[in-house]
Amino acid sequence: MSFFDFFKMPDINEGVEQYKNTPNAILLDVRTAGEYADGYIEGSINIPLDNLRSIENVITDKSTPIFVHCLSGSRSASAAKGLGMIGYTNVTNIGGIAGYRGKICRG
Repeated sequence: MSFFDFFKMPDINEGVEQYKNTPNAILLDVRTAGEYADGYIEGSINIPLDNLRSIENVITDKSTPIFVHCLSGSRSASAAKGLGMIGYTNVTNIGGIAGYRGKICRG
């Protein structure tokens, strides 16, 4: 692994495929509610980074596979770290929706 690999963001397209192929997985979008309404990946749930602690009311099994994304990958990296700190054990940061090449839902 080179020095520059530390700065490489995950490929959200690969992450979404991994999410789709993982039983009982959750696709978590940590952007703001307004950003989410402007366009989101089908099947995702929105819990903004600022409200991340509320996830414990939504996902009670802390071993649930969670695939986290945001706009660019920065907030999702923070969210993944935060989820680990509150006991979630199967969290993957898949990066930013800005690089997503699939269907975007609106509304």
